[in-house]
Amino acid sequence: MVKLLELFMVFFKIGAFTIGGGYAMVPLVQEEICNKKKWTTEEEFLDIIAIAQSLPGVFAINTAAILGYKLFGLPGVAVACLGGVLPSFIIILTIAMFFAHFTQYRVVELIFKGVRPAVVSLLAYAVFKLGKNVGVSKFNIIIGALVVVLLLFKVHPIFIIIISGLIGVAIEYKGGKKNVGENN
Repeated sequence: MVKLLELFMVFFKIGAFTIGGGYAMVPLVQEEICNKKKWTTEEEFLDIIAIAQSLPGVFAINTAAILGYKLFGLPGVAVACLGGVLPSFIIILTIAMFFAHFTQYRVVELIFKGVRPAVVSLLAYAVFKLGKNVGVSKFNIIIGALVVVLLLFKVHPIFIIIISGLIGVAIEYKGGKKNVGENN
């Protein structure tokens, strides 16, 4: 029970202080789940991010659900999702009640103007930190470049993940027992 409450509080805190959508939460979740709580490794976290991205629905909730299930089964799913959603629900409900009053203050506009670059910086930091775990190899550079090209052509992320996975499988079978992404 204590661990479920702890899981709820982690996602409640992240839900309360993450502005900018699901991807802005990645470095915060990584810090809490991988570094502070040690509930999962950074490699497993990368896999969870890939799965959450490929599922339909909201990325943040998908991530919370997968982590909750991995840690505590179905009760973990419920607790993590509730923790992640509840702060936004409370904030939106409060804003809706006083919306007319908020919009007339320039300070609200300036707050969001200041928050936007911080969110971009958090995302860049998450990419850098998670990227270190992937490692540098010909395979990883080629996949990275391929992903950028596919994104420029507006290919849906699910197809990018599937294509990348199929390339990994093809290289593994073509190259024998050599580990994909390591020293090749």
